[in-house]
Amino acid sequence: MEVKVHFLGASGTVTGSKFVVETPGYNVMVDCGMFQGLKELRLLNWDPLDFPASQIDAVLLTHGHLDHTGYLPRLVLQGFKGPIIGTAPTLAIAAVIMEDSAKIQEEDAERANNEGYSIHDPAEAFYTTEDVQQTIRLFKHTAISEWVQLAPGIKYKYEKNGHILGACYIEFDIYGKIFLFSGDIGRDKDLLLEAPVKPEWADFIFMESTYGNRLHPENDTEVILTEAIKETIEKRGSLIIPSFAVERMQTLMYILFQLYKKKKIPHIPIFIDSPMGNKVYDIFRNFSNWHKLNAGELNEMQEHFNVIKSFKETWDTIDDKRAKVVIAGSGMVTGGRVLTYLKYAISNPTTILILVGFQAEGTRGRELQEGVHEIKIFGEYLPVKAKVMEIQSLSAHADQQELLDWLSHLKNIPEKIFLIHGEEPAADSLRLKIKDTYNWKTHQPKLNEVVSFKFEKEIKGD
Repeated sequence: MEVKVHFLGASGTVTGSKFVVETPGYNVMVDCGMFQGLKELRLLNWDPLDFPASQIDAVLLTHGHLDHTGYLPRLVLQGFKGPIIGTAPTLAIAAVIMEDSAKIQEEDAERANNEGYSIHDPAEAFYTTEDVQQTIRLFKHTAISEWVQLAPGIKYKYEKNGHILGACYIEFDIYGKIFLFSGDIGRDKDLLLEAPVKPEWADFIFMESTYGNRLHPENDTEVILTEAIKETIEKRGSLIIPSFAVERMQTLMYILFQLYKKKKIPHIPIFIDSPMGNKVYDIFRNFSNWHKLNAGELNEMQEHFNVIKSFKETWDTIDDKRAKVVIAGSGMVTGGRVLTYLKYAISNPTTILILVGFQAEGTRGRELQEGVHEIKIFGEYLPVKAKVMEIQSLSAHADQQELLDWLSHLKNIPEKIFLIHGEEPAADSLRLKIKDTYNWKTHQPKLNEVVSFKFEKEIKGD
């Protein structure tokens, strides 16, 4: 009996997570993400999958981020008709993220056509809001910590994995062998979420390696934000924080609110400009058993901030001459409202920009992180005169030591660990640490690689 795993994304890169587990009678896709960052990766989004979409029986999602869910509407357009399975908060977040993505793509295409800066004539959206609605109709939520039968001999189980609301790793029991897909692994000491559940048994592990070559610094987030706000007030400038709308934005709100309550920062206007982030805040309300905040804290926090609800309010905020803080999507500065703010603020030396998450290769966030002297926004190159800072300790991804610790409760020796969702240096560094720590076998798959697993004898499942 032979099982094949097709590495259709997040192999040699951190983006575009897509894996197909092919068995003789049933094919499962784990995650279905868009490529982001480098142009050569983004162009891959427009290519049909190497595995026929119509032959995929089900999609199982580890969590709702765009690089794990954003390709779903294209999969449906290519003929996929099966269930899209995830935890209830994951599906709620995926719906919001895909709707936001479609809207941004439609707006970007319209702007490019009106202003004539696209090389495509006409520029087209990758998918539309109507395509997203067709996709959401296939959503099916699942329980956690219990086995669910997919097909004869194939069952799965979800376990909480930190990172963002609803995120889990997935164990598959395929004819008696455990195939474990980590998704994105969260932090042990997250402000809003419980620590990841550590797996106890796996034959084959498909494991993220985003920060496989780094330890998150022990810098004091509160001190950095406090000093940045004080400097912003002194300069009568703007502190702009590009933020991922899911969990990171809520974490920033929590930290800033606590700083205010402790009287460490004054009552500076803080604007939250992310339609998607506002919707995710409501998802936090609806799934209180998935995070540490209670309803009172959520209400109190939201009332403290200026939540922007229209594009007119965005322009009003840009025109506001007071010292202010703006938290806006997107976290890697690839799109969203933050681009509008930066177009008018990035060349102003009174602006402070703080990056608070992983910046993938080829994104504006990575360019700013590396000290680029100019940045392209809406077809125009703008000089970067703003002060650019970074807070790595706010990352929602486990660092190298936390990744190693995540493996520490395994009671068996895995036959092989496949290092995915990481750039080559990060994956290779984690490979060496796993070898030195556990002496386990690893493999770093290439994009579109297919790995076969041949079992000596076929074991009938339940």
